[in-house]
Amino acid sequence: MVRLLLVDDQEIIRQGIKSLLESQSDFEVVGEAENGQQGISQVELLHPDIILMDVRMPIMDGIAATKAIIQKFPGAKILILTTFDDEEYICEGMQFGAKGYLLKDTPLELLANAIRLVHAGHTHLGPGLFQKIIPSIPETAIANNSTPPHELQKLTPREKEVLRLIAKAASNKEIAEKLFITERTVKNHVTNILTRLNLRDRTQAAIFANSYLHFLDF
Repeated sequence: MVRLLLVDDQEIIRQGIKSLLESQSDFEVVGEAENGQQGISQVELLHPDIILMDVRMPIMDGIAATKAIIQKFPGAKILILTTFDDEEYICEGMQFGAKGYLLKDTPLELLANAIRLVHAGHTHLGPGLFQKIIPSIPETAIANNSTPPHELQKLTPREKEVLRLIAKAASNKEIAEKLFITERTVKNHVTNILTRLNLRDRTQAAIFANSYLHFLDF
């Protein structure tokens, strides 16, 4: 049974999502919160398997709550579920540790599948969202990340190691210490990764890496 926590400021939305999800035999909604601050408290109390997090909420928004929860509970699995597909929200949410990002109009079947994928340790972005922030990646590669994108073949083994640590939000200093190399060397690797993958910045690299993290394991 996958234990779920719903964090959304609109009660009618929470009740609707709860009703849909509990129609699935393997889901149980164990708690609800109406803002990010309450969400943090509920995580501490309930230790849910998956947290479904809205973005725009009073007192504390979902992005700030995601960052705070992951800092306190690094193993927490957060799936952002919102009406907003802003690139800034997607990038920040994933950068701060969310394992997925979906829109609220996602059909139940796709939402349930995303929850199961995240619960199994994968990362999931809703239809069109990956393409929205990283347009250079072919849609066919995004649709099914069971096959590694050809872009990864451009990276050296060391660059893949660096990319994997970027996905874990490690700083250049932390990467240097982990791999026993200099920070200057790390910076060179990051530059090469962005160039080879045709990515704009470190945030896009982290999102890309999180979506294909299972292909970066050694």
